Amino acid sequence: MRSTVRLLANVNPGRFLEAGVPTGLTGLFTHEAPRSALIYLYTSTLEKLKALPETSVYRQSAESITKHRLKIVDSVKPSGFEEWAEKAKAKIAANPEVFNTPDGGVDYEAGAFGKHVKIVRQGRTFVTTQNQLEPDERAEEWDGETVNAAVLEGPRSTAETGDLKGIGKQRPGSDQKTITWEPEPPLEASQIADLENQLGGGLIEEVIQVAEGELKLVDVMAESKVWEALEEKAPEGQWVYFQREKGTEAPPKHSE
Repeated sequence: MRSTVRLLANVNPGRFLEAGVPTGLTGLFTHEAPRSALIYLYTSTLEKLKALPETSVYRQSAESITKHRLKIVDSVKPSGFEEWAEKAKAKIAANPEVFNTPDGGVDYEAGAFGKHVKIVRQGRTFVTTQNQLEPDERAEEWDGETVNAAVLEGPRSTAETGDLKGIGKQRPGSDQKTITWEPEPPLEASQIADLENQLGGGLIEEVIQVAEGELKLVDVMAESKVWEALEEKAPEGQWVYFQREKGTEAPPKHSE
């Protein structure tokens, strides 16, 4: 049903899905790289689950379903994936200073300001490109702050020098490089449809939304310490009625 909705939204479907076009569901648009996004989200979830005790039922169930979905997504590879992976490894090896700085990457300019960041999850290496557009002061609303206020001379306090901490982590301008990172080859429309059928969670974009929610949920469950016993014990026999082995008793008969 979901695939039909996508086809109706795209009058002239091609071999590849066009990123950013409507999927047929309100507010949901075609993702540009669903495979790499899901692999990153699932591996990040598995990495976070390590912080929970192995005896936690939530961790056990979450790890099981996440590993199952990751195996499905990992089994579907786009055409030219192996060649792209070899080039990516070679580029990282040839430019270690770009991907191994304290913040994980150095600034680059490619039409916009940003940085390439290398992240390792579950033994996998991911490179994310974080674009940081320069703010246009003309589009910002004045909040009453004094413009061009005078700067007092003399030593500055720790609070006043807080914005200078990041400068020490940045490389000088002479060391900056412009690295063009090629994204992973896209999946064909038929491959995405196959993934959607195997995952059984609707459109691939819906699956990504669920994976993002599950990743955030790990933090909530860890903060709540769901593996610990309840502060107030449940009354004895509260859950006896729902035990499967005892079944459900027949309702009492009423005499007329």
